[in-house]
Amino acid sequence: MRIGMILDNTFPPDPRVENEAISLIKNGFEVCLFSLKYNDEPDYEIINKIQVYRYVSSTLNYKLSALAYTVPFYTNIMSKKIAHFLEETNVDAIHIHDMRIAEAVFRANSKNLPTVLDLHDNMPEVMKFYPHLQKFPGKYIISPTKWKQKEELFIRKATKVITVSQEFIDEVVQRVKIPSSKILLVPNTVRKSFYQKAVIEQEIVDRYRNDFVLLYLGDTGLRRGLQTAIAAIPKLKEIIPNIKLVIVGTNTTDYVLKQQVADLGIEEFVDFQGWQNVKLFPSYIIASNICISPLIRNIQHDVAYANKLFQYMSFSKPVLVSDAIAQKRLVERTKSGLIHKEKNPESFAERVISMYEYPELCKSFGKNGKYFIENEFCWEKTSEKLIDLYKSIEESNS
Repeated sequence: MRIGMILDNTFPPDPRVENEAISLIKNGFEVCLFSLKYNDEPDYEIINKIQVYRYVSSTLNYKLSALAYTVPFYTNIMSKKIAHFLEETNVDAIHIHDMRIAEAVFRANSKNLPTVLDLHDNMPEVMKFYPHLQKFPGKYIISPTKWKQKEELFIRKATKVITVSQEFIDEVVQRVKIPSSKILLVPNTVRKSFYQKAVIEQEIVDRYRNDFVLLYLGDTGLRRGLQTAIAAIPKLKEIIPNIKLVIVGTNTTDYVLKQQVADLGIEEFVDFQGWQNVKLFPSYIIASNICISPLIRNIQHDVAYANKLFQYMSFSKPVLVSDAIAQKRLVERTKSGLIHKEKNPESFAERVISMYEYPELCKSFGKNGKYFIENEFCWEKTSEKLIDLYKSIEESNS
């Protein structure tokens, strides 16, 4: 069976898309991927046996995507490209990556092929925190409420839905009133190769050899809670003189974080590394003492795991997370770290000090997290439901 994956972005990189496609290919399926290009990348390319079809897009199209459910321009443009892709590839099923492009896909699906809607995020809730929705004109022309209505429509239209956490599934089933059998859990986790075949950059490890490192990996948007970690540093440096908060990631709001660091006079204790190649993540993790995810609580963060948690755990590192429900339950269940109150620097600092003063406890946390990844939550295990789903679609098509 040929599966047509639809991505409204460039490829690579997209770890979830690549992980799903590779797993399906290893289990005998063909995967053709619709993606976009903004430069001179080839129109067609095979990457890790994924047949990548690239369609020319523009900065204007990208900006219109934010208005996808305000005005129809983006959907009209994309539906024509997707219709061409479906005709060209003659696929047997469609896998839609997230909801922004979903309406264009349903419009282009003239053959009424089975559709799997893959919700990477609770997009209507995430959007509320986008900087351009906090000010004119985005605040007045982009409606998260309308996006939520569209999301519910697409969930009902799709043959099957997959998403990233049990908490997200529970929320969708209750809100949209669909049978629980229609939606499956395929969480973001790490492939074994991430930790088994990592190439360590010794310079990074040596750089932090004399520091007690708190590490954050990934998007640094303000909703991720790094202001809490930064605000805790003045207290922490009095107890842990060699404390170093290392931030590997970027966002357009980084100027807020950097100003906070300057205002507190703690530049020597915070290291902004900017975005780094994912291949370097293992080196930063190995160089760390405690790995953090200080998410601010909201509907999205309460129902989704940050993939960074599994990257941290795969290298036996203890984690410190906020009390956003999904990650709190995960860390408590796996006994892989401690929980602090969201947006509470005092709570954050207290937990760091506890972990600093009890290194044997931290070793135990790290060991438990590693065991969880290797025996329950590596991609090779969590992707089994995805494979079974497509096998069932294949059987129903035959």
